[in-house]
Amino acid sequence: MSDLEIRPTTTEDLPAVVAMLADDPLGAQRESPDDLTPYLGAFERLASDPNQHLVVAVREGKVVGTLQLTIIPGLSRRGAVRSIIEAVRVHADERGSGLGTQLIEWAVEESGRQGCSLVQLTSDVTRTDAHRFYKRLGFEDSHVGFKKTL
Repeated sequence: MSDLEIRPTTTEDLPAVVAMLADDPLGAQRESPDDLTPYLGAFERLASDPNQHLVVAVREGKVVGTLQLTIIPGLSRRGAVRSIIEAVRVHADERGSGLGTQLIEWAVEESGRQGCSLVQLTSDVTRTDAHRFYKRLGFEDSHVGFKKTL
C-alpha cells in the first residue's frame, strides 16, 4: 500500500502547487509565487469545469506533485474523446522516487475512466530528461507543436 494520495487540488494547496510550477528554469521566468491572485482566479475557473482535473500528490501531509488533466470531446477520430496532460511537476525532494510515473499512470487511468481513446501531452523542447521519461512510459513523439503568445 502506497503512502501517496492523489486527490483534487484545493485552494489551500495553491501555494505549494505554484511553488512547484516556479521551481525550474522555465517556470522561474513565468511564474509568480509571491502573488497568488491570478492563480486563485484560474483555480476557480478550473474547479468549475467538469472537464478539468487539477490534482495534487500528497505524502505525509505535504504536496509533492501536481498535474492538470483536461478532457476534450471532439469530432476527429470518429468522435473520440481525448485528454491532455499538462503542468506535471514533482517536488525537488521527490524527483527520482517514481512519483512522476505514479502521476502519469493516474492520469492515463483517469483518462480511460473518462472514456478517452487518446492521451496526449506536450513538453518544452528543452526538457530532454522529460522526453526520455515520457517515452519510457509509452508516449510517442508523433507531432510538432506550435505556440503563439497573446
